[in-house]
Amino acid sequence: MSKKNTAAGSSAAAARKELERLDRELLKVISDRARTCQKLAKARQQEGGLLHDMGEDHAAFQKLLEANKGPLSEAGLRSIWRELQGQARSMIQPLRIAYLGPKYSYSHLAGIARFGDSLDLLSMATIKAVFEAVNVGEANYGIVPIENSTDGRVVDTLDMFARVPLQITGEVQLKIHHQLLGKCTRSQITEVYSKPQALSQCRDWLAKNLPNVRTVEMTSTALAAQIAVDKPGAAAVASYEAGLNYGLNVIDANIEDNKSNVTRFAVIGGDAPKRTGHDKTALMFAIPHKPGALADAMAVFKRGRLNMTWIESFPMPNTKNEYLFFVELEGHQGDSKVKSALLALGRKTDKLNVLGSYARGLPAE
Repeated sequence: MSKKNTAAGSSAAAARKELERLDRELLKVISDRARTCQKLAKARQQEGGLLHDMGEDHAAFQKLLEANKGPLSEAGLRSIWRELQGQARSMIQPLRIAYLGPKYSYSHLAGIARFGDSLDLLSMATIKAVFEAVNVGEANYGIVPIENSTDGRVVDTLDMFARVPLQITGEVQLKIHHQLLGKCTRSQITEVYSKPQALSQCRDWLAKNLPNVRTVEMTSTALAAQIAVDKPGAAAVASYEAGLNYGLNVIDANIEDNKSNVTRFAVIGGDAPKRTGHDKTALMFAIPHKPGALADAMAVFKRGRLNMTWIESFPMPNTKNEYLFFVELEGHQGDSKVKSALLALGRKTDKLNVLGSYARGLPAE
C-alpha cells in the first residue's frame, strides 16, 4: 500500500472514530433533553399550564434557526428538531393526529412537518371526518387544508368551521411539489390520475406535455399513486414520498405551474397556544343583510390599524343568500389593539366567532 493510501486510510479511521465519539455524546444529550422535556411537562401541570405548548415550541425553533451557522440547512434542522419534539411528546402523553387522506397525501406530509413521524397519525377519508375525530376526542389534533396559493380557499374546511366549534391552534405552510409518477414512460401514458386540486395546479404543464391524455379525478393524490402501480398506461400526480412508498418512478419532476405553490393547513384542537409576538388571529362573522354592512365591518380593521392577511366569503349553511366571512389578521387576540377591534366588530355583526390565535407558520418542504 502506498504512503498516500495509508494516510487516507488513517484519516478515514480517525474520522470514523471521531463520529463514534460524537454519536455517544449525541445520545447522552438527546436522552438528557428527553428527560428535561418530561420535567418541563410535569412543572407545567403543577403550575396549571399547558402540557404541550405549540406556541412555545415554535418560538424555541425560531431561536434555533437564528443560532444555526450550518452546515445543516433550515430544512435539515427542522426535520431533526420535529422528530426530537415528537418523541418527547409521545413519552409525555401519547398524541393522536387526524389528517385527510391516505398515507403520503399532502395532509399526511403536513402532519409530519408539524408533529414528526413518531406520533399516532390517523388517516381520515374526509375533512368532515377529521373535524369529528377531534370533536369527539378520538384525536388530540387534526390537520386540514385551508388555502392553496394557486386554487384559493378550501370550502369544505371553512364550512366545517361554521358547523363544529373547534379552535385553530396552529398552521402549517407546506411547499407543494407535484411529481408525475408511474411505471411507464411519458409516451406510454394514456391516463393521469390525481385529486382535482393537484390536476388544476398542473393544468398548463399537462396541456403542453400530455395534450391527448385523459385526466381522471380522485379523492387523494395517494390513492392516485396506488392506481398507477398496477394499471397499464396510468400515471399519477402526487408527492415524491408517495412515489417512494408505492415503488413508482418519477417520470417528470416538479410539474406544478406555480413554482411557489404553497398549501396552508390549519391545526385544529388542543389547548390555545401562548402569545409569541409573531401571531395571527382567525375569526368568522356574519353581518346584517343591509347596504354598507360589510364596509362598516371592514372599517373596524382600518381604524384599529390591523393588517388582514386573508379574507374569504362563503355561503352560510342552511340559509338563502346569506354569507359568512372568514378573516385572518396579524396579531394575537390578547393584544390590546386586537381586543378593541373585536369588541367593535361584535357591535357591527350578527355573529362573531374567534377561531383562534396562533404563531405564523414558515413554509416547509
